[in-house]
Amino acid sequence: MRAAAATSSTTDPHTSLTRPLTGTDPSSNGPASAAAPPDSPAPTRVTLVLATACTLVAMMQSLIAPLLTILPPKLGTTPGAFTWAVTSTLLAGAVATPIAGRLGDMLGKKRVIVGLMVPMLIGCAVSAMSTDLTTMVIGRSLQGMGIGAIPVAVALLQDVVPPQRRATAIALASASMGIGGGLALPLSAGFAQFFDWRLLFWMFALLGAVMLVLVATLVPSGARPGPGQRFDGLGAVLLAVGLVSLLIGVSQGTSWGWASWETIGAFALAVVALASWAVWELRAAQPLVDLRTAVTPVVLLTNTASIFAGMSMYITLVATPQILQLPSGSGPGLGVSLLAAGLLMLPGGFIQMLLAPVGGRLINAKGPKVALIAGLGVIAIGYGSMQAFLASAIGLMFAHMIIKGGVGIAYGAMPALIMRSVSPSATGSANSFNTLMRSIGSSTGSAIVGAVLAAVTMSIGGEAVMSEAGFRIVYLIGFGVAIVAVAIACFIPFRFGAKGAAKRA
Repeated sequence: MRAAAATSSTTDPHTSLTRPLTGTDPSSNGPASAAAPPDSPAPTRVTLVLATACTLVAMMQSLIAPLLTILPPKLGTTPGAFTWAVTSTLLAGAVATPIAGRLGDMLGKKRVIVGLMVPMLIGCAVSAMSTDLTTMVIGRSLQGMGIGAIPVAVALLQDVVPPQRRATAIALASASMGIGGGLALPLSAGFAQFFDWRLLFWMFALLGAVMLVLVATLVPSGARPGPGQRFDGLGAVLLAVGLVSLLIGVSQGTSWGWASWETIGAFALAVVALASWAVWELRAAQPLVDLRTAVTPVVLLTNTASIFAGMSMYITLVATPQILQLPSGSGPGLGVSLLAAGLLMLPGGFIQMLLAPVGGRLINAKGPKVALIAGLGVIAIGYGSMQAFLASAIGLMFAHMIIKGGVGIAYGAMPALIMRSVSPSATGSANSFNTLMRSIGSSTGSAIVGAVLAAVTMSIGGEAVMSEAGFRIVYLIGFGVAIVAVAIACFIPFRFGAKGAAKRA
């Protein structure tokens, strides 16, 4: 390891761009060459538009969760088969995210954001008109494609927001994935209880169209893409096959059985495809993801911590609504209605939104490594308090708020670390890969919750039901993965300040 001097520079082998190893401005959220000019257009307006667009896109992930018990009979399918309406969104988002990042660096970030919002709003309309599972899955897949716009929007803020406001803007946009989930649950539950579910999708189609126009007209284009760039088609195919196989195995392992041939086959195909992808990327002249940069200490450790951070964020989103809604006479259940459970989860989304700018100020004051450690520490405190609040709906709401507050701080620090460590011409690709790591962590966290709650049960009237012990174990796992993420973040070789903002191998 060596400390990089503020004036040092290097040449990116894939872009032929000379770039500084670190930013020279302590308030900057990226390399000095990526600093936005002082006359950047209306940074507050741009930040609000892009953060709102990101939140809307993020809501697609959990929008359908409260409808899982309502829609299967209406669409002529079973609850088990209907889970593909959730899985398809996850898969589409995972595939679209790294591809969108690379296209953003090649074609322009604003153009890619607008392009991805089109299938999202079309998907909402398709879901609103669906009469069977196949049509719903198609619509949900189109909605999932929009998720790839989130890391590209974060990278665009790097280009267009002045350095002194950049950390706060990026923190707010980065937190949108958690904020969107917190807002979508009560909104969807309210529509399920009081209105026609089709109206929910039509409303989001309209909101998507409005946000598309706002992004197209009010957001600047950002840095001009470099000439002569090519898209890595084979790398995209190999990565897509690997990710789809991996996430299918993770998401369906509980229902298929972790030792079943289907699950083992999915994981085996994922290993082969991802290994082939890694070999190809290391040989490609213009790879989809620059793996040489990805294995430098700052980027590698940040991405590794991001996997565990994604797990810790999603564990509460999956487990807490279940314990709230279980009948009060059935084990640990609190007997809360679907809508009430969504409303109890809602303050967590607002806290995450409020603390994201606080995280941005912490990044400016102490650096993104300190902010990441602080946010992950708050998450661990939230999961620890779950053990004391397990029998109280209000207590669970407050513990969930603590967790989401930590997520709001930590999720803003991760892209700040990543984008300070890569070439300005690769911020879209690098940030998208970081988002992908968080998504893999989220999927793994969801699978862990399902596996533990299914395995640790109690018998009531001869029927196996979820147990208090199962939920305690789940929240202990959430605490554990947050502590692991803190430990990893402590080893990130990042030094804040004008005399060397990062240490590199």
